[in-house]
Amino acid sequence: MQVVDRYFEDFTAGEVRHTLGRTITEADVVLHAGQTGDFFPHHMDEHWCVHEAGLGGRIAHGTLIIAIAVGMTAGDVNPQAMSYGYDRIRFIKPVFLGDTIRVKAEVVGVADHPRRAELGRVDERVSVTNQHGETVLSLVHLYVVNKRGAHE
Repeated sequence: MQVVDRYFEDFTAGEVRHTLGRTITEADVVLHAGQTGDFFPHHMDEHWCVHEAGLGGRIAHGTLIIAIAVGMTAGDVNPQAMSYGYDRIRFIKPVFLGDTIRVKAEVVGVADHPRRAELGRVDERVSVTNQHGETVLSLVHLYVVNKRGAHE
């Protein structure tokens, strides 16, 4: 990981980043359940998932997949940008233990901040796919980014 100063003016709509894969493990799911208190059978009970719910196996928490996917896109530290939140989060397909996810992040919006002239807004669509190329999660990650020269 390195520090990369990227100001608002350095972002262009249409820029795309891709990550390598990451396999979702038993340890990921158990740790996340312990951290959140979400021990629902969808995540913890293989027999229930297969024989009662017809899911085909245990599924990872949606919030776990969000956290891992966003973390996968955080390759460099940019002191000029700060996460502003997430919009349009959709869990499109379940992620099963053993699935490998990959992330595509595309800049879909670059605009002035509505209330602060020294900042801009950069919106990045995050699409998560499994090993079959199926989209499992989609969201828009919002950033506020310093404009060049605004803080000098």
